[in-house]
This record gives sequence, structure tokens and C-alpha cells, in this order.
Amino acid sequence: MDAAQLGAALRARRRELALTQIETADLADISTRVLSDLENGRETVRLDILSAVANALGLAVTLEVQAP
Repeated sequence: MDAAQLGAALRARRRELALTQIETADLADISTRVLSDLENGRETVRLDILSAVANALGLAVTLEVQAP
């Protein structure tokens, strides 16, 4: 999953829960700018931020390692 796909999935989940970016950012303790950048694939994904957003949206973060 690339950054754009990840962002789209997070945005879809947020909308499914009827949360605004402000509400989600508050729940994740991040700025709305960072959330917006993440949802639009512009933010480099830091694990702590991704984990906080996923937690705010009731999602789990799992890692999958793929061989080259």
C-alpha cells in the first residue's frame, strides 16, 4: 500500500465514522495539517502518527514484509 492508498483508506474510515478532520486530529493528538497531509498522501508516514490516527479511527496497524 502506498501513501496515497493509505491516505484514502484513512479518509474513507474517518468519513464512515462521520468524524471531521478536526475531531480526528484531536482524538489522535496531532494537528489537522498533519492529518490532511496524511490523508492526501503528502505526509511521510511515521509509525507513531499512523498508530495514533488508526487508534482514533478504531483500526489496527499491521505490518507486512514483502520480499523484493
